[in-house]
Formats: sequence, structure tokens, C-alpha cells
Amino acid sequence: MVLIVKSNIKKVVSDLQKGDEEVTSVAEEVGTALEIRVEEMLERAIKRAKENKRRTLQARDL
Repeated sequence: MVLIVKSNIKKVVSDLQKGDEEVTSVAEEVGTALEIRVEEMLERAIKRAKENKRRTLQARDL
């Protein structure tokens, strides 16, 4: 399942630096690592929603 648009990672990294050009490249594995982290976050959030007997995943579950 693709959650992270890998072509946007470099743009976001650049934007987060607020004009500071120190990081100019993003390795391919960054996209994969982000995918894994997001999936882990969602799994924990789903568990929390279920524990609270809700069928709606909410931001507070993250």
C-alpha cells in the first residue's frame, strides 16, 4: 500500500528547511522508512480507537 508520495519528499524536506540549503538530496530508503513509520502509527491508532469502542479513527488516536 502506498501512503507516501515519494516524489514529494524532497520538496517537503526543502520547504522544512525554510531556505537553508544544507540537505539537497534524499536517499531512496527515506520513502520506505516513512511508509513503515506511518503504517506503525496507523496500527497503534486503530488499536486505540478499538480500545475506546469507536469505529472512527480520529486525530487524537495518533
